[in-house]
Amino acid sequence: MARLQPVRLLALALLGWAGWSVNPAAAQGVDLSSPGAKGARVYCTMRSSGNSHDVSWTAAYALIKRQSASLFKTSPEHAAVMITEAVVNNPGSFPDCGKYLGDLYTNTVNRQKQAAEGSSTGTTTASSGTAASTSASNPAAAAGPRDRYAY
Repeated sequence: MARLQPVRLLALALLGWAGWSVNPAAAQGVDLSSPGAKGARVYCTMRSSGNSHDVSWTAAYALIKRQSASLFKTSPEHAAVMITEAVVNNPGSFPDCGKYLGDLYTNTVNRQKQAAEGSSTGTTTASSGTAASTSASNPAAAAGPRDRYAY
């Protein structure tokens, strides 16, 4: 009976290795049930079905926020990275989705450009009036109430 123990361990090890090598997603460490992978599936499916980026992003981001196990809300930037990682790590599960990944980062790039332009414009002139000086000191106050879910 004691001689069978090493044989059993070897058999279990071989079965584990065979299961690991058959499933490429498991071999790469990609969990297709993670919120990022689910969000990527929603985003990619909606985009390939002809939906716009905004609609697809809203649906994918809502899913990621609600299914993440984090104590804090997932930021839009982190959600975009989660979707990108899921697509890049397992392109076979998300065919033709790579062409949509750039759209996930356009808002971030635009915000960075606006911040760079805002800091390079300098001070507000006196002829621009109160509204311009208010918007320079506090852009959110000049724009009115902000929708906290609009990214």
